[in-house]
Amino acid sequence: MSSTLRVGFVGAGFIANFQLEAIRQIRNMEVAGVTSRTPAHAEALGAQARESGIGAGRVYGSIGEMAHAVDAIALYAPNYLRVAMMEEIVAAVNDGAALKGVICEKPLGRNVAEARRLVELADAANLHTAYFENQLFMKPLRTQRAQLAPQMRAMGPPSLVRSSEEHGGPHEAWFWDPTRQGGGVLSDMGCHSIAVGWYALTPLDKPPLFLEPVSVTAEVALLKWGLPQWRAVLQEQFGIDYAQTPAEDFATGVITYRNPESGQLVKAQFTNSWMFEKQGLRLLMDGMGPGYAFEVNTLASSLQVFIGDAAADAIADAEKALEKSTASRGLLTVHHNEADLYGYTDENADAAEAFLAGRDAMLDWRYGLEITRLVTAAYMSAEQGRTVDLTDAAVQHELESYVPLIQQGRGREVLHVVEA
Repeated sequence: MSSTLRVGFVGAGFIANFQLEAIRQIRNMEVAGVTSRTPAHAEALGAQARESGIGAGRVYGSIGEMAHAVDAIALYAPNYLRVAMMEEIVAAVNDGAALKGVICEKPLGRNVAEARRLVELADAANLHTAYFENQLFMKPLRTQRAQLAPQMRAMGPPSLVRSSEEHGGPHEAWFWDPTRQGGGVLSDMGCHSIAVGWYALTPLDKPPLFLEPVSVTAEVALLKWGLPQWRAVLQEQFGIDYAQTPAEDFATGVITYRNPESGQLVKAQFTNSWMFEKQGLRLLMDGMGPGYAFEVNTLASSLQVFIGDAAADAIADAEKALEKSTASRGLLTVHHNEADLYGYTDENADAAEAFLAGRDAMLDWRYGLEITRLVTAAYMSAEQGRTVDLTDAAVQHELESYVPLIQQGRGREVLHVVEA
């Protein structure tokens, strides 16, 4: 059995480059191929893989062609293309491609129907799956569980967890388009924070889906990017018109879970925004149990630098210091290895180990489907102004085909857009 998983990347944008940096740090995975709708990006990513010594990085003209030359495929292309891409993979398997598995970057689908379709396609092709939710692999999050394990066993698991991810907004136009991305910040980053809350509340030695979701209460709002001056920025930079098809730039909510063994109810609060006006990307997580607590704050770096006005022109790329950095001068937070800090290295190592052993990763696509269900329920709660009872059979049925108004491009019906 090979000790290295040869992966083919579908997509060569921001997240693919982040994942390539992560793969440089592990030994059991290489980037064997790349395909992209933008050939120049694929060529650049392939060259970077070769220069880094982590694979041939051969550029392929299609997913089907690449599927016959790699062990696994990683879907890093935009959300609205996922189902079509997976159908190409299944066709390649039916044509003889010997794939071990397929990886999908979060979210699995824009809604429950899409996520379920992806699960069904993977099952039909007998493919092992990995749902890439990097924040569950963050070393600080996992270390606190190991450090507090004696307290959790003696006193009980956490009963309240709060998680947030915030920055100033995405890099690419399709992220801002709710019909292509699946919504706004709740779809883009709420999936991270919801997953973190569920995981951090889960008792030790229990699987990721152990706790049963009971209810979701959520709110969404358009607080910054719906203002005329900021809408103009989106129009100029990305060609996106938030006066007509807005998406939320702020989301918050609470999900209640039930422990099926003890009957205990526990809660996870999530908050996400595209209007964070500090250094750049911030992940903030904390939790409390009987007599203990933890906190993770990625802006509390062990390294800070200061750049004054006279030296500011010397820095060409502020994001070398921090993802989504909003400044190139002043007191800056610096992370020497963001790919590892945010969990990308460990999620790749987990997927490689799992696929090489002939099994699903720790987080499979069924897990990704359940995260999509919770995100969709949060949109339902916000749009309908009520707590969504996830134990209600009628609600469960409705979620299967529910498409949020914001995702439909009808955000003006539920979001406040300031008129010019």
